[in-house]
Amino acid sequence: MYYLNYMMYIFIYNYLFDLMFEVVLMCDPAITPENFNLRVLYIFKKKFNDENITKLHSHDFISLAYVLSGSCTYNINDTLYKVGKGDIIVLNSGVKHEKIIATGEEIMEFHIGFNNLFVKSLPRGNIIDSNISPVFNYPKYEEDFFKCCSEILAEQEKGGPMSELMLKALVMKFIAIFFKALYSNEECIEGTTFSFEPGDKAGITKAIISYIDENYMKEISLDKIARNMYLSPVYISKIFKEETGESPINYLIKIRLSRAKTLLEEGH
Repeated sequence: MYYLNYMMYIFIYNYLFDLMFEVVLMCDPAITPENFNLRVLYIFKKKFNDENITKLHSHDFISLAYVLSGSCTYNINDTLYKVGKGDIIVLNSGVKHEKIIATGEEIMEFHIGFNNLFVKSLPRGNIIDSNISPVFNYPKYEEDFFKCCSEILAEQEKGGPMSELMLKALVMKFIAIFFKALYSNEECIEGTTFSFEPGDKAGITKAIISYIDENYMKEISLDKIARNMYLSPVYISKIFKEETGESPINYLIKIRLSRAKTLLEEGH
């Protein structure tokens, strides 16, 4: 049995190396197999409701929450995020956060805490850029996330010899899938040739224009537009500029100036 568990660990580790190598080939991401040797601090699944009050706090390690069911609101660095099934909340070390659960609301989450994972171009303790949204949702990979989560919880419940190594390997697998989704072919720009048909690019551009036209008076950022479309900010900016000759933000500024000019001319 010990030998079988050991061989299973080796199999999973080799799978992870291949998975990370695949991500490296896709778009030269900020994380590689060489610096992917994290230390798992905790793993748990828990249901939270309006009786579970959490105060604003932060960790000196990286934490990740995967929403299995239900919904609630997260306050992360003074910004509110409504989260639901399939969302992944990624919190860099030191990020202040709290869960806000309305009366009658509940949420089931899978949590991982870890450190010793290094991403180039980011400060120690960060695995995502602090300027982007910490809430992610990847429908394409939802089955992979859920299956891996189930494997982790089953291994944790089973315990026994080599369980700690198995859990580490499975957690690494979960995080590797996250990075694969984050740096997927649809979202990698530099050094990557896209196979989108012209109609797809036109459709994306049309959706961005429609969103800006309808929301130009609200607080809009490239990241917010990208989140609504499940695409990366860099990608939509590139496509938009190819189709229109200007960036989405420049288009937003132009629309606001145009509307302001119209209001002045009308005597408002």
